[in-house]
Amino acid sequence: MEQGDPFFDWGWATRHLDEVATKILAHLVLTGLAVGIGLLISLALALLIMRYRWLDAPVTWVTGILYTIPSLALFALLVPFWGFSLRTAEVGLVSYTLLILTRNIVAGLRGVPADVREAAIGMGYSPTQLLVRVDLPLALPVIVAGVRIATVTTIGLVTVTAIIGRENLGQFILEGINQLFSTKIVLGAVLSIALAVAADVLLLGVQWLVAPWVRSRERPA
Repeated sequence: MEQGDPFFDWGWATRHLDEVATKILAHLVLTGLAVGIGLLISLALALLIMRYRWLDAPVTWVTGILYTIPSLALFALLVPFWGFSLRTAEVGLVSYTLLILTRNIVAGLRGVPADVREAAIGMGYSPTQLLVRVDLPLALPVIVAGVRIATVTTIGLVTVTAIIGRENLGQFILEGINQLFSTKIVLGAVLSIALAVAADVLLLGVQWLVAPWVRSRERPA
């Protein structure tokens, strides 16, 4: 950055609004794919754990190991297999969602009152009906809480995928550091934080819409 340049160049930002919008959309797509795929895998793992309790420890151990691997190291390990591709980015991002989502889905399902399940079984509900009409709806607040954490975490991790060439807000940060241009650094960082906050608020709103009993329980008498 040339001496005398402002810390944040609003003129540059306004001239590159199309680029900003493109990177925001790419960031959201990477996040949405990772959380969506992670949710499907975690739901399957959680249902297996509920059916076979002995799977709890090994699944938690494996997903915990994946969660503790530094993101730069994980993406570097994946590059030899799939190169600088979308698959490399998504495999890494999905890996970080599994521990959070699986734990919350299992916790939510285990929190369903036994008497409610017994009443549903007494009414003739099949295992599938029990899961879809009783277990998952009652576990939804805990599951959505996990989705909120996973989403916010993934939005932050998506910025790291800029090092493998994936288009997102992290590219602004990386380019800004390489070019010593603070405007790009600030823009990438602030917009990433804003996306995380917006996603958290949106998912909180979704939780209130799909779980009205939570609102009634929290409303003061």
